[in-house]
Amino acid sequence: MKQHLMNPGTVIFLNGTSSSGKSTLLKQLQWQLAEPYLEAGIDKFIFMLPPRYLDWPLWDDVLGRAAESGEMGHRLFSGMHHAIAALAHAGNNVLADHVLVEPRWVRECAELFAVLPAYLIGVRCPLAEINAREARRGDRTLGQAAKQFYKAHAHGVYDFEVDTAVLSVEECAEQIKTFVAANTPNAFRQLRAV
Repeated sequence: MKQHLMNPGTVIFLNGTSSSGKSTLLKQLQWQLAEPYLEAGIDKFIFMLPPRYLDWPLWDDVLGRAAESGEMGHRLFSGMHHAIAALAHAGNNVLADHVLVEPRWVRECAELFAVLPAYLIGVRCPLAEINAREARRGDRTLGQAAKQFYKAHAHGVYDFEVDTAVLSVEECAEQIKTFVAANTPNAFRQLRAV
């Protein structure tokens, strides 16, 4: 069987705290982008776990501590990073959202995605607004976003950033779409070089 090399797909990787608007933005990008993009974000992987892991005390070993992960979480999210890279290497475009609160996740993503057309997009929102959204949602542990707020962006390097408190989800998606169409990604390469 003859194997041919395929051009890798594009990865648009959204990073921000819980309740910053990443999942809503991901869905909007899926709608607005002309090419099909697979959704391979954090919630897809978390909900692969048995339901008992979504409650305490087992949730603590995934991401229940909000600003750090247990060993189960490290295995799960490493699998997520590798799966996203594999999908892209097979020629698929991928949209993913994440909360990069662990430095080892940043390092692993930099290694895997630096060789791909992979854009690291910062999804920002002021802490007061994130706290208000978290309270309105009712499906998040209160205080989770605040614990993630400084750690999620600690690596400090992005290809592009949006603020979901300033722009609508449609405007954020349009800005990302325009940026990706006109620019080559560099953030993961920069992070790999650190």
